[in-house]
Amino acid sequence: MYQWRKFEFFEEKAAGRGGGSSAAVPAEIAGHVTCCSGGRGRVAVGCDDGTVGLLDRGFRLSYGFQAYASSVLFLQQLKQKNVLVTVGDDDQSSSQSSAICLKVFDLDKVQEEGSSTTSPFCVQILRVFTDQFPQAKITSFMVLEEAPPILLIAIGLDNGFIYCIKGDIARERITRFKLQVEAASDGSTSLPITGLGFRIEGQAHQLFAVTPSSVSLFSLHVQPPRRQTLDQIGCQTNAVAMSDRMDLIIGRPEAVYFYEVDGRGPCWAFDGEKKFVGWFRGYLLCIIDDQRTQKGTLNVYDLKNRLIAHSMPVGDVSHLVCEWGYIILIMADKKILCIGEKDMESKLDMLFKKNLYTVAINLVQSQQADPASTAEVLRKYGDHLYGKQEYDEAMSQYIHTIGHLEPSYVIQKFLDAKRIYNLTNYLEKLHDRGLASKDHTTLLLNCYTKLKDVEKLNDFIKDEDGIGEIKFDVETAIRVCRAAGYHEHAMFVAKKAGRHELYLKILLEDLGRYDEALQYISGLEANQAGLTVKEYGKILVEHRPAETVEILLRLCTDVGDPTTRRGSNSMHLLTVPSPMDFVNIFVHSPQYLMEFLENYIKAVKDSPAQTEIHDTLLELYISNDLSFPSISQENGFENHSIKETKGKETANGYKSGTRDKANLGKEGTKIAKDIADRRNKGLALLKSAWTPEMEDPLYDVDLALILCNTHAFKDGLLFLYEKLKLYKEVISCYKQAHDHQGLIACCKKLGDSSQGGDPSLWGDLLKYFGELGEDCSKEVKEVLTYIEKEDVVPPIVVLQTLSKNPCLTLSVVKDCIARKLEQESKLIEDDRKSIDKYQEETELMKREIEDLKTNAKVFQLSKCTACTFTLDLPAVHFMCMHSFHLRCLGDNEKECPECAPEYRSVMEAKQKLEQNARDHDLFFRQLRGSKDGFSVIAEYFSKGIVSKTTVPPENGR
Repeated sequence: MYQWRKFEFFEEKAAGRGGGSSAAVPAEIAGHVTCCSGGRGRVAVGCDDGTVGLLDRGFRLSYGFQAYASSVLFLQQLKQKNVLVTVGDDDQSSSQSSAICLKVFDLDKVQEEGSSTTSPFCVQILRVFTDQFPQAKITSFMVLEEAPPILLIAIGLDNGFIYCIKGDIARERITRFKLQVEAASDGSTSLPITGLGFRIEGQAHQLFAVTPSSVSLFSLHVQPPRRQTLDQIGCQTNAVAMSDRMDLIIGRPEAVYFYEVDGRGPCWAFDGEKKFVGWFRGYLLCIIDDQRTQKGTLNVYDLKNRLIAHSMPVGDVSHLVCEWGYIILIMADKKILCIGEKDMESKLDMLFKKNLYTVAINLVQSQQADPASTAEVLRKYGDHLYGKQEYDEAMSQYIHTIGHLEPSYVIQKFLDAKRIYNLTNYLEKLHDRGLASKDHTTLLLNCYTKLKDVEKLNDFIKDEDGIGEIKFDVETAIRVCRAAGYHEHAMFVAKKAGRHELYLKILLEDLGRYDEALQYISGLEANQAGLTVKEYGKILVEHRPAETVEILLRLCTDVGDPTTRRGSNSMHLLTVPSPMDFVNIFVHSPQYLMEFLENYIKAVKDSPAQTEIHDTLLELYISNDLSFPSISQENGFENHSIKETKGKETANGYKSGTRDKANLGKEGTKIAKDIADRRNKGLALLKSAWTPEMEDPLYDVDLALILCNTHAFKDGLLFLYEKLKLYKEVISCYKQAHDHQGLIACCKKLGDSSQGGDPSLWGDLLKYFGELGEDCSKEVKEVLTYIEKEDVVPPIVVLQTLSKNPCLTLSVVKDCIARKLEQESKLIEDDRKSIDKYQEETELMKREIEDLKTNAKVFQLSKCTACTFTLDLPAVHFMCMHSFHLRCLGDNEKECPECAPEYRSVMEAKQKLEQNARDHDLFFRQLRGSKDGFSVIAEYFSKGIVSKTTVPPENGR
């Protein structure tokens, strides 16, 4: 193996008791070391004097004990439990029984045997040889720990047999069986068992057995155990080991062989007599005797990387054991050599100095170093290759560092235009692993566009026909593609990522494909479509107004999917966008906003935003300066043609002023007609949105008043004032317009108290004519006719009001005043007659009362008023001149049955009047509702209601 490089990855460790590099078996162990085993932080050594010693990390004797009377042959420290299993020779006085026995010591239970020595507790002692298991020389020993406390012990003999003991040794619940390998090929007696090895694979337990001329495999999980011969070559004692993959290793002079369950595996041609073979942390250990020098050499082989990790001469080695992460060699002279592996950093520094980066990479990967350490080695190798200008190879190393090395470290090395291919490759890998930032995406796309590599750009953007997740920042990719003119790629990314707003932005701002944009919006969900229209609606309305209005109507009314409109219509409308959300997109096209809202209110009658919609629509209807800019391409073309024609005419020195005036006249007529049509619609909207059946209108009344007043919309103001019962404001509108006939008609309509009107309007109208300062005799006569008919204004007030107008003569009011005076005179005469009548009746009543008080009353009735029979005693006479039998009156003797109903009605009327006197609201309601308030007050006085006042008593008196 001269091709393999040699390195010093191991070094001799200072493990001596004095701190030096040399160590030895403690002097307390006097016997010759016959066996040793490592495990659980200690090394156990057995001697030919029957003692067992336990050494600590400093190779000091923790304690020793006498395990056997004669010698210790084999021992093994278990890994799962702190138990030591030994095989040794106990002298027996009786020659009939074998002295070889197996002992199990529990090292956690130490029993005192005096003041100077301690001994672990011996759990069990078993005789190895019995009548069924004849005695032979033991050549090998192996213990397998199954599920505690079950042990499987294999004892190899020099006659080719293997004695097995399985079970709970401590309780002696065991099973014994024996195995035999094949006899020697030359027909001689069986060869000794030179090595054993257990292999566990699931529930299958297998045992390798090695002799000098064969390798066998026993399957212990079947009964009886099945033997399989793997090879016809073998090895000597101590040249057998097991790898960490549970492969058998045997060392022969010509090579080292590995065996699996199905036969021989890899073979490594290491020359030399293998005195010891071992396995340590993935390394193969071989102590090879040199026949010429008669000296041994320890070689540590790294089979994965095909190198010799360490090689050093050693003396006469008697035992090889591994513990504490060290390789421990016990020499024949009891000296101890402790060899440890150097740390990874030291090994890598050694390789870096020799520029052996490939070896370093293989080393860190084979030893499963952390990814950061591996990436650091790869970085150094990449830097080395970069320094040699081997850029492709360097980039292949840098790519392996992705995820651990900062990408900017690599990128800045390859920013040169000559190395753009390497940079592109690195950035692609960075995106594949999902570690790219926005800047990396920008850089990669710029690389593609610089290289004009459309195919790679397609692969990166479209990702194998759109399958898989996006591995880059969407907004960055779209921005770069748009800047480079790859609009289709930008649209693909936006659509795949669901970024509808970016997709539409490209269609509208970059490509001007408005029809396609509208079609795309139509295919979106309602909420998403609403968001996109809000953002790009201005552009759509500018170029495709009719189609945009159609889409908005579908969004806001959901007419395209009637199946979703089940249940309450109001609840459904809460889930669709409101038309008011889209008002701002019509900022330059109010006429299309008007069309949109008109169609909406026709389709939806109970919108939650109906107040705002009606307010907006009303403002559009009554505005004076609503413009109709040219929007469609056709109109734009026509305007362009007109400008061209004007330009040509000017260039020729000709300009028709008459034609311009005609055009202006037609345009003015068109505008005036449009304003009139819209105001008619506005008035119709005011009326339809506030019908007599409605308690409240569908618009904001205050805002409607402001709008009508701002835009001088008289018809709208009159309607609103009338609905709000602001009749005086209605009259003011007519006064401002000097519309006398309208004033009179309005007063006839609104001043009729029988229809809920305000009669005081006639007084205001009369006052207006009195202060007018011009001849209005005809109108005044018409007003006086109605005033006379309804008797709403006293004659004296009429005279005083009209006397202020110098243009009116007395003849205007003469006839009216004469008729009124005649009527008043007649009323006065009637009142005088009534007064006389009431005075006579009152005087008569006073005389009757006085007569009752002063004169005797003679009762002359002879019959009972109730039963009409002859009146006899006992009888009751009332002052009203009615007489009754006492029996006819019953229980009521104090009240005349004939006069009682009339008396009660009078008393009830009196009580009612007294209650009315306390009901002030009723008094004022009658006062406001009467044409003549004075008559109401006089009536209250006449009934004695107002005059009867109660003065509350003063406090403290």
